[in-house]
Amino acid sequence: MAIPDFIRALRDSAGRQLLWLPGVTAIVFDDRGRVLLGRRADTLRWSVIGGIPDPGEQPAACAVREVHEETAVHCVAERVVLVQALDPVTYANGDVCQYMDITFRCRAVGGEAQVNDDESVEVGWFEADALPELDEADLFRIKQAMSDGPTWFDPIEPR
Repeated sequence: MAIPDFIRALRDSAGRQLLWLPGVTAIVFDDRGRVLLGRRADTLRWSVIGGIPDPGEQPAACAVREVHEETAVHCVAERVVLVQALDPVTYANGDVCQYMDITFRCRAVGGEAQVNDDESVEVGWFEADALPELDEADLFRIKQAMSDGPTWFDPIEPR
């Protein structure tokens, strides 16, 4: 996966320690209700589309950009469906990141799904009831995108 230049600069001074970063996820539906997924080049697992906003980039614009960069599909972000802090991730090179993710429901408006960069080895549309194996976080995001209204947080039990 390509590391954005601004994160490389941060790593020069921060080393491999945990970086708290913004992230966006795009749950893209076509006019038949299918979900757009990509098979990641780093893990070879199917996943929803996402990325890191550039400094100053609006989250919805980042979601639209990431979808096009990775899949050649043009989309519009329709609404926020989930905001959540994700668990920390340790990458193969030892870098540790934790993301505050904003998940958008998006609608495809053009383009043909195809591998469009080096982050994916395969992309495709899937019926919601015939998804490939996905991690629980991706399944939850898709479920939220298919429901009415946003989820801003996990319910917290009173003490």
